[in-house]
Amino acid sequence: MSRLRRIFAGHRNIAIAALILACSAGLFGWVRSVKRDPTEPVFQVQRSEFLDVLQFRGELKAARTVSISAPSDIGNVQIVKIAADGSAVKKGEVVVEFDPSKTKSELDQDRSVLKSADAQIKQGQAEGKLTEEKDTTAVLKARYDLEAAKLDASKSEILSEIEGAEARLKVKDAEQTLREAEETLKSDRAKTEATVAAYRSASAKAKFDADRAAHSLDRMVVTAPADGTIRLVPVWHDGAETPFKAGDRAWPGSEIAELPDATSLHIVAHVDETERGRLTVAQPATVQLDAIPDRQFTGKIQRIGTIASMDFSAGWPFPRNFDLQVAIDQTDPRLRAGMNVQVTVIVERVPNAISIPAQASFMKSGRTVAYVWDGSKFSERTIQIDRRSRDRCLVSNGLEPGDRVALKDPLVKE
Repeated sequence: MSRLRRIFAGHRNIAIAALILACSAGLFGWVRSVKRDPTEPVFQVQRSEFLDVLQFRGELKAARTVSISAPSDIGNVQIVKIAADGSAVKKGEVVVEFDPSKTKSELDQDRSVLKSADAQIKQGQAEGKLTEEKDTTAVLKARYDLEAAKLDASKSEILSEIEGAEARLKVKDAEQTLREAEETLKSDRAKTEATVAAYRSASAKAKFDADRAAHSLDRMVVTAPADGTIRLVPVWHDGAETPFKAGDRAWPGSEIAELPDATSLHIVAHVDETERGRLTVAQPATVQLDAIPDRQFTGKIQRIGTIASMDFSAGWPFPRNFDLQVAIDQTDPRLRAGMNVQVTVIVERVPNAISIPAQASFMKSGRTVAYVWDGSKFSERTIQIDRRSRDRCLVSNGLEPGDRVALKDPLVKE
């Protein structure tokens, strides 16, 4: 009998243990069904410093730059050699070289004209000298004949009346001949001077043309006035806005390239009129260049424009922008004019604030809401946002530290 009692007691203990194990498993399963991790990505709310920032795009430019252009007093010239965009050059190195063949031909022609004009001057002077000597001889002879005629006329008292009258007529003829000879000498001198003057004018023009052609020939090769980095300037030609290249023809005075002064580099950007009032001169900024991703620069706002301009490149309605200039604190040999830049300015710091990613807030029926995970599902909760900055929202009401909010709308089924 005692043996049966012991057997019965052992079976009871086993049944109790099995019951306890089953209850524990059920409770564990229930807890797991009630408290589980969300299937959507979430962000856990915590207090931290909220940075109110402004970001805008800009371009690196040089305050001082040397412009390299095609000669302005020559016709279209063909580029035969040009430095690569972004290439470093030393003072005196060739930046662009134009085809000199046409200018050389013009120079040879102008020099030939100059030589011919100089020869004509000498010829005109020689011919004028011969003519003047001939005219001078004629004047001297006329003067001699006049004196002889006067001498004969002085003998009229011993001559007959007829002979005396003839002598007086010879005097008058001699006087007329002398006047004509003197007028011829004067006229030939003036003619020689005019002829030589015309030749001199032609010579001066030919010399000017030759000097200009020689000067233009010197400008067929343009060298760097200082050390720097070449920036080819995009211009509208051949149906597109692109820099010139070897083989292209450039019109007189067209801009070819720039040689920026690396010590005067600064950032030029535009800020919307709604944000201009939040910026001040000397305000610090961080600078990130697209072409130099491995380094972040710092700078300060140097100048804020006072007159707004329409940005017609944006969509309607066209925004009104103000020019902004930012100075960079550091230098780097990789900095180049024309680089694209992103400028970030911290306009305010809010300590011990609750902020969430911008994608964690949603608009529902005119309200701003967040979806908070309560352990088993997402619950919609109205929140109040004081301000937005970049990709963050400052929340003043509706969330507490430790809340987990959905980063995408859990009600939207994919």
